[in-house]
Amino acid sequence: MSETRPPLPPFTLETAMQKVRAAEDGWNGRNPEKVSLAYTPDSRWRNRSEIFQGRPAIVDFLTRKWAREHEYRLIKEIWAFSENRIAVRFAYEFHDEAGAWFRAYGNENWDFAENGLMAERHASINNLAIGEGERLFRWDRSGPRPADHPGLTDLGL
Repeated sequence: MSETRPPLPPFTLETAMQKVRAAEDGWNGRNPEKVSLAYTPDSRWRNRSEIFQGRPAIVDFLTRKWAREHEYRLIKEIWAFSENRIAVRFAYEFHDEAGAWFRAYGNENWDFAENGLMAERHASINNLAIGEGERLFRWDRSGPRPADHPGLTDLGL
């Protein structure tokens, strides 16, 4: 049985926005195995300076990421889309082992297979050190951003 992950391309603005929110919610759950299922088995990634391919590598990457980025909270916003591609901008907040807080800003380019799984993910990301009092992403760390929590544009980011 082949895997599918609706909504499927070609995307409309509505379905592209659904895809972006689903990705945000998945990453905020911080479950590497579950998140990896949104990607094709041979999905190709570039994340900062790391380049890798395949679900096992995705699980390894996300496991390492969330082991060092504590209290991770992410907001994504659609930037542009076409038939099977979506571009997003995002920001996330986390603290390191020493308790220092950061806000990471980035852009992602996504390419989807016909079955709605992401076949390619290219991410460029920069970190900015922030104080605990400068944090803007405040919700229960165990799950997705609440529907009434402001997005990036509303937060002035």
